[in-house]
Amino acid sequence: MSLAPETRVYFVIDARSFYASVEAVDRGLDPMEVDLVVADATRTEKTICLAVSPHLKARGVKNRCRLFDVPKDPNIVIAPPRMRRYIEIAAGIYGIYLKYISKDDIHVYSIDECILDATTYLKLYGIRAKDFALKLMNEIRDTYGIPTTAGIGTNMYLAKVASGLLAKHDPQGIGWLTEERFLQKCSTIRPLSQFWMISSATEQRLAKHGILDMQGIRDADEEVLYKEFGINAELLIDHAYGREPTRMIDIKQYKSQSHSISTNQILACPYSWRDGELIVKEMIESLCLDLARKGLVSSRLGVGLLLDGHTRGNYRADIHYVVDIQGKGNLASLFLPGAVETYRRKVPRDAQIKSVAVSFANVVEGEGETYSLFDDTDEITKQKNLRDSLLEIEKKYGKNAVLKGADFTAKATRRERNTFIGGHNGGDEDA
Repeated sequence: MSLAPETRVYFVIDARSFYASVEAVDRGLDPMEVDLVVADATRTEKTICLAVSPHLKARGVKNRCRLFDVPKDPNIVIAPPRMRRYIEIAAGIYGIYLKYISKDDIHVYSIDECILDATTYLKLYGIRAKDFALKLMNEIRDTYGIPTTAGIGTNMYLAKVASGLLAKHDPQGIGWLTEERFLQKCSTIRPLSQFWMISSATEQRLAKHGILDMQGIRDADEEVLYKEFGINAELLIDHAYGREPTRMIDIKQYKSQSHSISTNQILACPYSWRDGELIVKEMIESLCLDLARKGLVSSRLGVGLLLDGHTRGNYRADIHYVVDIQGKGNLASLFLPGAVETYRRKVPRDAQIKSVAVSFANVVEGEGETYSLFDDTDEITKQKNLRDSLLEIEKKYGKNAVLKGADFTAKATRRERNTFIGGHNGGDEDA
């Protein structure tokens, strides 16, 4: 890989089937040879597998499948998720990067993937890009036993594409792309949804115009693309040529103008209308406490429900509604009345609910807290004092130290979810 001195070089290093690899290594198994899925088998067969080992994928088991999709083979290891352990290993891998690269040149893209701007370090260490990537990959393998792949590119987009499309086919696990090499290697790859930032919905919209690959995007009438995608057409066209102007410094300096916070859960079984309301209340109360912990306030609550396909009647697959308040706050008492009233009005009484999502939009720092003239300020002060006391108790004794009676009913999930990390079982220290 020969590059001009002024060319920037980015790495995207991805831990292969990260959760599955951690579980394999902790069991003394080869993460590339074992048949293993990470899933909570104590729930139902509909539970989603968080990870599938590479060897099992080669047998046709798809990532993020349901447990019932996994072959009934006694040799397949079903490992319960342990989010604390995965976070611990991810932090350790990040520590390896910090031995060689400044945090200002590292972007954590996900728990198992980082983007590194290696440009200045190649000259600093007098090393070629491929050799530097291998050095990092080998140290991760030697320290934690986790296999990785690396994409090398002259911009972040090319590094991500090289990681996702080329590296897994290379004996050393490395793929590399320049703009010229991208045009040679990636122009006719199908389907387009394999490429970073092209969803299956975007792929379908392109297919309506007979566009099936990157060459097709380049050959298309740009006016057609802008009419279909608006300003997003510019990104599609740039990426079709392998261009990406964003640099690491742009990521580090970026500040979003709007913020949101959300949570969701797939229920262990379809919930009745009454039990669904309980879950909505629990999730709103928990997310309001999360806002308070972070010193944030909001003015808009969103609730989304997915209904079971076997309910009586011909209902829409999803029900979404929004609750706005005058002013901004993080007290559950501000949002619950509107949320419950709308739930009772919009959700059919015989609905069977499969999943619930709750989100807050227009989130700002706590100093933005405001109330309307019609709010009972004495009651608000009382609720804030109660909330602050709950948070203090939680700090000392955990989230389950103070619970409501409803949290002990058969269908309540708050007690269990309070032990989760990122919506998944935190696990214990032992495999």
